Amino acid sequence: MGLLSVAPASLAEPFLVHPDARGVQRVEVSLDSYSYAPDHLVVEAGRPVVLILRNTAFLVPHNLVLADPQAGFRVRQEVAAGDSARVLFTPRKTGVFTFYCDKKLLFLPSHREQGMEGRLEVR
Repeated sequence: MGLLSVAPASLAEPFLVHPDARGVQRVEVSLDSYSYAPDHLVVEAGRPVVLILRNTAFLVPHNLVLADPQAGFRVRQEVAAGDSARVLFTPRKTGVFTFYCDKKLLFLPSHREQGMEGRLEVR
């Protein structure tokens, strides 16, 4: 099973996640200062997706929230600074869904308000 590691991308550049020999769509996503890379993932409905989340920030914890239970998403994964985590889900519905970090320090804008969000496109 290969793990795909990618360089930073922008919302304008979708990253196609191809299934491996077992049909699993696997991709590494970097979490850094108010950004995800890649931040626009394209996956197939009905096939399992594994996101390897790597927080590359030095001190700041992040998370990934992807919530649409009807589409098969009920994800809220915390990732401490310098740590990694793995998320597994199977999208059931096509469409474009937003994922984001909802971390917030007292009196400051949330990470999402500072631009830390991305898109999951399910085809």
